[in-house]
Amino acid sequence: MALAIRDVREHDLDAVLALNNAAGRSILALDAAQLRYFYERAEYFRVAEIDGHLAGFLIALRDGGNYDSPNYRWFAEHYESFVYIDRIVIANAYRRHGLGKVFYCDVTSYAEVRVPLLTCEVFLEPRDDVVVLFHGTYGFQEVGQQRMTESGPQVSLLAKDLPSYGFVRETWLERDGLPDVPWLAERELPVPASSLSPASQPRRIAGERHQ
Repeated sequence: MALAIRDVREHDLDAVLALNNAAGRSILALDAAQLRYFYERAEYFRVAEIDGHLAGFLIALRDGGNYDSPNYRWFAEHYESFVYIDRIVIANAYRRHGLGKVFYCDVTSYAEVRVPLLTCEVFLEPRDDVVVLFHGTYGFQEVGQQRMTESGPQVSLLAKDLPSYGFVRETWLERDGLPDVPWLAERELPVPASSLSPASQPRRIAGERHQ
């Protein structure tokens, strides 16, 4: 089985959209315009490809964006610098094979050379103990709770300290920047085809992480 984790490409978007919207109620549905918002703006948007088939994806955003998500905004109000995991979806055929851990290792590698904190949230209504346990064993700690909307679900807001960041900051970021090597390169964001109105932006993240 050949596994590749790579940046999303435009021709992947239809498959990503179908995978997201087949995930069930634990993942907020997207339309094509909302997915393009992520494609054009998310600093981390990678897919897992197994033997040529799309097996999953993870989307994460840096601080300082205009993403209209109550959970993203909560972290922006409480922390100066972070990477926020918006959603991870694994195709049914590839669940329970550790692909979620592979993605979390990959996004951690991306984040720890750029920011001191990796953040996300999980739903408490309904609560999924497998998801809560996964995040706890992976080093996340609860830093708050909130109800996403007046009648929305309660979520646990989680953060993971990234100890390597201090060394990277002092050694490279405060001097000449990160080394110019492919695995440290930023994702090349496409030139936006058009500006999305606030109403067309994704309104919130989905809390459950499918492992």
